[in-house]
Amino acid sequence: MAYTKIHAIKATVDKAIEYICNPDKTDEQIYVSSYACAPETAAIDFKYTLDHCRENSPNKAYHLIQAFAPGEVSYEEAHRIGKELADKVLEGKYSYVLTTHIDKGHIHNHIIFCAADNIEHNKYHDCKQSYYHIRKLSDELCKAHNLSIIIPGGERGKKYKEWQSDQNGSTWKTQLRRDINFCIKSASTYEDFLLLMRAKGYEIKGESFEESAAKYISFRPLDKERFVRGSTRSLGKEYTKERIKERIERKRERKAVIPKRDYSARRLIDTSDEKFQSSPGLQQWATIENLKIAAQSYNEVGSLADLKHQITVKTEAGKSAKQSVVKLEHRMKDLAEIIKYAEQYKTNRSYHIAYKKSKNPDAYFRRYESQLILYGGARCVLEQTGINLKGLNVDKLKAEYQELMKQKNELTSTYKDCEKEVRELKRKQENLNQYLGRTQPNPAQEQPEKNKNQSL
Repeated sequence: MAYTKIHAIKATVDKAIEYICNPDKTDEQIYVSSYACAPETAAIDFKYTLDHCRENSPNKAYHLIQAFAPGEVSYEEAHRIGKELADKVLEGKYSYVLTTHIDKGHIHNHIIFCAADNIEHNKYHDCKQSYYHIRKLSDELCKAHNLSIIIPGGERGKKYKEWQSDQNGSTWKTQLRRDINFCIKSASTYEDFLLLMRAKGYEIKGESFEESAAKYISFRPLDKERFVRGSTRSLGKEYTKERIKERIERKRERKAVIPKRDYSARRLIDTSDEKFQSSPGLQQWATIENLKIAAQSYNEVGSLADLKHQITVKTEAGKSAKQSVVKLEHRMKDLAEIIKYAEQYKTNRSYHIAYKKSKNPDAYFRRYESQLILYGGARCVLEQTGINLKGLNVDKLKAEYQELMKQKNELTSTYKDCEKEVRELKRKQENLNQYLGRTQPNPAQEQPEKNKNQSL
């Protein structure tokens, strides 16, 4: 199980990085990695990027923590998962320092990344949606590494006992939501809904929409002393009186327009169930439904051979597009790092020239230490990557990055479309094979039969 949380750093980025890089916690800094910066100078690096940011936000960096269940993962694997998470979340745009702490009972990763990206110098927006995205990516990585994942929790701040009783359906708020949902489903109008809720024993107030009416509708069961509001905070956004009325009206609209059924998108009904065997009428209905499903599937795909060919073609196309996306992401990550260092090199080169010409180099270095450190680090990285410093063109590099981004978006759309089509085609293939009574041969059963025939 991996648990994640994130918070902003508004000051002392250097102290936060110093803490996570503590040798006692990282096995003498064996489990320390970084991207587009060096751990020793990351705070200076972050400041350079933030100085070019147009957004006026106090956040200088973000601290992401990923913790694992005790005894479930090795140090090396935890660090590897942390790096994969950082690369997926930050997409090669943000500089970061990653460390794995091994000094406690549970292994956990610390990722501190700059609040502004290295390409457009835009701020990272931390919100509920971005957090859920991080948690989703972390869960996917845990699955890929055969680790358990965190159980999806309910509302923020909910106690474990309340969540557990919620799962068992024993809290009265849960029962209230169920009753509201049932009455919405049964009602034709908002007035019908109120009548049905009162018939279930609920006392209701604040239900009208007049100007003098209370802002929230409130419900009280017979065995409770207090009312509970139909508000986003108390029951959820689906249980305000405005939303309840809207849900009833939309239900009526859906009933007014009956769409044509897409039988090919459905699965065959399993008639082997006991309820079908004991009911000839139900079995006849299921037989007719299955015929419609099989007929529409066959009409849309042609022969089974054509269907198999379509699945193969679409699978290969999706696989190829996905592989191309992965290659592009690696190229974009490398290019983003080069762009970041190219900008640092060009911006701070004048300080290096002035330092060389200075009559008092020591005093000049003390005054412009940050700029000179950034220049030296950028030059070293660019030379190692084989970049021609004389012909360095940042705008050209950025244009190349944008072109790669465009290709990535197009290929991502392609492979997602292919995956969706393959799922639909396989469902149709499964329906047709099942309807026609065809099953895939079992190789384990075929081999003994083949040997038997040969011996005869």
